[in-house]
Amino acid sequence: MTDRSPNGVPSGGAPSREAEDTRRRDNNAAKAGGGSSGEAGKSEPATQGHGDDPDEGQANAPKKKGLLERPLLLTAGGVLLLAAIIGGLLFWLYARQYEGTDDAFVDTHLVRLAPQISGRVTQVLVKDNQLVSPNQPLVTIDSADIQTRVAQAGAQKAQAEAQLENAQVQVAVNQATYEQAMEDARASQAPAVNAARDLARYLSLQQLNASAVSQQQVDQARSLARQTAAQRDAALRLAKSRADQIIASRTQVAAGKQQLRAAQSVLDEADLNLSYTRITAPVRGNIAQKTVAVGNYVSPGTLLMAIVPLSVWITANFKETQLALMRPGQAVAIKVDACPQAKIDGHVDSIQRGAGQAFSILPSENATGNYVKVVQRVPVKIVLDHLPPDCPLGPGMSVEPSVKVR
Repeated sequence: MTDRSPNGVPSGGAPSREAEDTRRRDNNAAKAGGGSSGEAGKSEPATQGHGDDPDEGQANAPKKKGLLERPLLLTAGGVLLLAAIIGGLLFWLYARQYEGTDDAFVDTHLVRLAPQISGRVTQVLVKDNQLVSPNQPLVTIDSADIQTRVAQAGAQKAQAEAQLENAQVQVAVNQATYEQAMEDARASQAPAVNAARDLARYLSLQQLNASAVSQQQVDQARSLARQTAAQRDAALRLAKSRADQIIASRTQVAAGKQQLRAAQSVLDEADLNLSYTRITAPVRGNIAQKTVAVGNYVSPGTLLMAIVPLSVWITANFKETQLALMRPGQAVAIKVDACPQAKIDGHVDSIQRGAGQAFSILPSENATGNYVKVVQRVPVKIVLDHLPPDCPLGPGMSVEPSVKVR
């Protein structure tokens, strides 16, 4: 029989199988948390010759509690779930009152300036992005040639005025001559009538009594009647001639007036072209796209610069499914990407009649080929109630409007 040490190790050599089983069992018990290290050290060595079950330590470990055995955790989870449901319901009730879109931008009518005459630029009186007022000078074009045309047109007008004045004086002269001729005609009328009456009496007497009137007296009376009648007729013809001269002089007056109007038109055109050499701002706004410089030769239609007016609005492209409750006058809250802190309010001004794709260069032809329904977008004009003082809004800037529809 082999001697054994107190630790179960044979005194003569290597540890026995029983000692290894004891150490393995102690290690498994320590891993499973079934006891303290002191208790594991106090484990008595097995006296039987067969090995123990390796799952014996895990079987002796305490079991973990299930979810249903933790009431505080269940209560906290229920409260969180209820809060999430209530929050979602409140958010839905709030969100259903608004219709929003991110397909929106600031819009305005840009004023593009171009010259109306050809010439060389002599002055550029504004800078980029400068704020300008109506009628403020912006660009000056060389006006030497046009000033010469203005002077020439002025001289032609003065000549036309002189001719008209001369024609009007001639009318007055002819009028006076005509009146004198009419007086002479009226003066010659009486002798002619008297001479004709005398001749008629002499002839009557001669027929009644041939010896009562001599033939000489009859011949003299006939001659005088013819002479006075001729004088009367000449005076009448002269009066008629004077009347024709009045008509001719009045025609000259009318022609002179037409020439004066033509000269005035030429002068007005020259003055207008002279005014075109000085380009001014038509509206209040900021300068943009300035491409002109001193010394440039410009022609009509050449883009010099643009003015961005201060009056801007929002063009928002809403889906057609968002327009059921949208009406003009509804309040709008606007968020500008460039000024996230600015609070901007507005209202719906109008809704375009027709989707945006209907106004494109090549509108869709749904009557041909296969048709697939696509939700279209409709432009909505939103007018700002006030302009933010610290946010420079300009055309093309992205915004996010939210329309209160309920």
